[in-house]
Amino acid sequence: MSSSVNAPEAQTNRVKIPLGLWVGVAVMIGVLLLPLPPDLPVAGHRVLAILAFAVVVWITEAVSYEASAIMITSLMAFLLGTAPTVADPSVTYGSSAAISLALTGFSNSALALVVGALFIAAAMTHTGLDRRIALVTLNSIGVSTRRILLGAVAVTILLSLVVPSATARSACVVPIMMGVIAAFGVDKRSNIAAGIMIIVAQGTSIWNIGIQTAAAQNLLTVGFMDKMLGARVSWIDWLIAGAPWAVIMSAVLIFIVLKLLPPESDSIPGGKAAVSATLTELGPMSGAQKRLLAVSVLLLLAWATEGKLHRFDTTTTTYAGLVILLMPRIGVMTWKDVQARIPWGTVIVFGVGISLGTTLLTTQAGQWLGAQVVAHTGLDQLGTLGVFSILAAFLILIHLGFASATALTSALLPILIAVLQTLPGDFSRLGMTMALGFVVSYGFILPINAPQNMVCLGTETFNAKQFARVGILVTVVGYLLMLVFAATWWHWLGWM
Repeated sequence: MSSSVNAPEAQTNRVKIPLGLWVGVAVMIGVLLLPLPPDLPVAGHRVLAILAFAVVVWITEAVSYEASAIMITSLMAFLLGTAPTVADPSVTYGSSAAISLALTGFSNSALALVVGALFIAAAMTHTGLDRRIALVTLNSIGVSTRRILLGAVAVTILLSLVVPSATARSACVVPIMMGVIAAFGVDKRSNIAAGIMIIVAQGTSIWNIGIQTAAAQNLLTVGFMDKMLGARVSWIDWLIAGAPWAVIMSAVLIFIVLKLLPPESDSIPGGKAAVSATLTELGPMSGAQKRLLAVSVLLLLAWATEGKLHRFDTTTTTYAGLVILLMPRIGVMTWKDVQARIPWGTVIVFGVGISLGTTLLTTQAGQWLGAQVVAHTGLDQLGTLGVFSILAAFLILIHLGFASATALTSALLPILIAVLQTLPGDFSRLGMTMALGFVVSYGFILPINAPQNMVCLGTETFNAKQFARVGILVTVVGYLLMLVFAATWWHWLGWM
């Protein structure tokens, strides 16, 4: 009897520690054992060791991102707590001050904006407004094979404006598009089905770049701007800079999909009727949907007019909207309605990511690493366009190893900002940071590089090879187009 009871426990005890975790610990110890450079504080040395551990664990996905965040917090508390302070090397930080540094990201306005954005996304799902917007858009554009591809992009754009979560948007759109595919009566492995789903995934990544509130990594970028540069790019300025690129790339994406995955038929009956029937089943808009739509429009207006008609930042206006949405009688949800829909692990990872980036700056590790990069790469000999082209290419390549743009941003953006601060020359460090923030969303090549890719891959309408064929071309064209924008549009706007 006792042996059968203890069997599950015995199985649990036999689970091996992931290799990636061992490698992360080994790399961290290796960095700690390296000779201390004379111009790098002990605390900075230890933060670089923690960063090395974090990068290995994030790339290998040895443990969940939430678990890794707790590990990083603990390492910062112990390793920094016993390190001499930068201001006075005769005094150690102590565990209390170190844990405060490890948790400083949780008092950042960017984290508050992420939480607010997740609540809005939950409200959209709770009321079904996101699904209604998608269906109305498809019904208006039409559902011939070419129009459905255009409709998928149009749905992505509209939802990117009002649903600040790439995963939530794709999770909403995928079932609708699968219904359209079923109505077409085509095979799930047809070029039509594959093209639709690839466009949903990659179109989402494209518009993560065009709209600041569309993705968590953008908000993390804004948080690092505040902490390290003392300024940030407003919602409307980000849109003016990024949306034209996203519009062009949306057309490029459709063109590439049509060339590489030509649809078996140009006109398939049944799709229009299926969308109309699904929309009819929803019935008229509910009061909650109307109120949520009104609040969403007001938030868009508030975000777009920040610094023009009022001085309230994006976080403040977002929380004002949340107050309305949570108000009794006039609101659309209660805490119980949405608490289970909020990915709280994302909040933890986000906060620790900001803390790690801020601590890199506080301990002078970021500045030291930035100076080393500049000194050993010759970046200081290049012009603004050359610097951007190299750093952007580096981010695109390194993203192949990351399954999370948020983790990539946490690990590398503070270092790249430090590099920009070290470089000589008269150029906008803020604008260059925004442009590099754009590149962080380049999850086009591998399905594992973005959560929306994995959501779409789960439909089994395409394989990784088809996705990569489209994604490599989208990446190359997108990169070249960004260089053109850096030399023209962004330069004219004063961001380069």
